[in-house]
Amino acid sequence: MTHNRSIDAARDPWRASLRASRQRRAAADRAHRWSLRRRGVALGAVVVTALGGGVAVAGNGGTSAGSDSGQETSRSTSSTTLRPGSRGKGVKRLQRKLGLRADGVYGRATKRAVKRFQRRRGLRATGIAGPATLRKLGIRITRNESSSVSIPAKLRRIAECESGGNPRAVSADGRYRGKYQFDMDTWRGLGGEGDPAEAPESTQDRLALKLYRQRGAAPWGACADA
Repeated sequence: MTHNRSIDAARDPWRASLRASRQRRAAADRAHRWSLRRRGVALGAVVVTALGGGVAVAGNGGTSAGSDSGQETSRSTSSTTLRPGSRGKGVKRLQRKLGLRADGVYGRATKRAVKRFQRRRGLRATGIAGPATLRKLGIRITRNESSSVSIPAKLRRIAECESGGNPRAVSADGRYRGKYQFDMDTWRGLGGEGDPAEAPESTQDRLALKLYRQRGAAPWGACADA
């Protein structure tokens, strides 16, 4: 004989009420999870916009321009991303893991070593050590271990083109100095003091950003199209 659930419900109002309650809770739970996903996407977009596509959050769960790749999604908001131009204890830890001389400056050699590691481990070879790369290396870098300053992506590319992102770089003839290869007249005209290559990286970033806002990429000549 065919079992009729509607008859059971009519005979047992309590069972029908319980079933309806469970269905309501399940629907509410699905709606809550969907809301969290939507808020997460929106938050990621706000962070990327606010940073100009710069630092990873690490947490940039969402992939921002600061993260290594789509595979470099962060699962922690306390870690950070290391890239050409970064300096400090975090860079030294990265370099030791990669078997490099730990000078604390993320230059060309460090970028090449990061790329090699990323290829071996199946990550997109960007040369940027984001959360996924750092996890695979078995290290965790917190924000206070890196002195990287958030600057526009265009200016980061210029620095990479000019000096490999090395704030201590000096041209062969000694004329151009620092991360952005300032000549002394330009450096002093922007308010810089002393030798650009000996100035804190944050100062170099700040004055390069000032020049970039005044004149765009033109002052960097061949690297303007980087």
